[in-house]
Amino acid sequence: MPKVGILYNDLKPTACRIASEIEAKLRDRGCEVLLRSSYGGILGFSKPGSPSCHTPIDNLVPPGFDDSIDFGIVFGGDGTVLAAFRQVAPLGIPLLGVNTGHMGFLTETYVNQLSEAIEQAIAGNYEIEERTMLAVRIFRSDRLLWEALCLNEMVLHREPLTSMCHFEVQIGRHAPIDIAADGVIVSTPTGSTAYSLGAGGPVVTPGVPALQLIPICPHSLASRALVFSNQEIVTIFPANPNPMVMVVDGNGGCAVLPQDRVQIEKAQYSAKFMRLQPPEFFRILREKLGWGLPHIAKPTSVELP
Repeated sequence: MPKVGILYNDLKPTACRIASEIEAKLRDRGCEVLLRSSYGGILGFSKPGSPSCHTPIDNLVPPGFDDSIDFGIVFGGDGTVLAAFRQVAPLGIPLLGVNTGHMGFLTETYVNQLSEAIEQAIAGNYEIEERTMLAVRIFRSDRLLWEALCLNEMVLHREPLTSMCHFEVQIGRHAPIDIAADGVIVSTPTGSTAYSLGAGGPVVTPGVPALQLIPICPHSLASRALVFSNQEIVTIFPANPNPMVMVVDGNGGCAVLPQDRVQIEKAQYSAKFMRLQPPEFFRILREKLGWGLPHIAKPTSVELP
């Protein structure tokens, strides 16, 4: 029988209850089970004067987890899935996402379908879909201040009370560009349906080996979303006298001072999603975001009472 790791959002009573129930059922089936909170994957905020590096990427692995785990199950919403992948991606553990949250864009199944899903997983009747992750790092001179794995996007933006910012962005060996905007987003294809979509970026299907750079509220008609190879390293210099704030996956981040630089590159680890049926991205877009729904014409006349 497989060895299973369970991660859950311990702030949600439903996730706690179901995780305990599934742990008992798997043990009854003869599985070895490790039950851990996803809290260890939550990113904190580093203060401007903090001299210490954030927890290194490889040190977020939950206690007791190792590469002998056959697959993991994560209970929660999209935020929990993002946190869980920061914890297990270095081990290459595939995760089955079970939605106990709201949107559930990244999850694979629901609580009412869980029994069948568990049987499929135990039988090995699933596919693994790999998604690109980013390694985001902040340097001051040559000293690493902060780092994190990122599945959706990195956002670098102005402080709430400051004016518009300038960003000098270099992609690979190409000439640097200057962007005047409230902020910039560097997004994976997975993140193209998250913040970058709201900021005007295109939807990119998961298998495309590309990243996106999206200015937030740019002060130029020429500053628009850019899609480029995920083999390119992105370096952002805050050409601004005031501190900025960097946020990863909408979860946590770091203050970025004028002398700092932000480096984003494709991570050596990927997020491995367990798929119980062949991945169908357009179906998810339709179900979750209403993309491609048939247009229903309005009536030409309405009779008033």
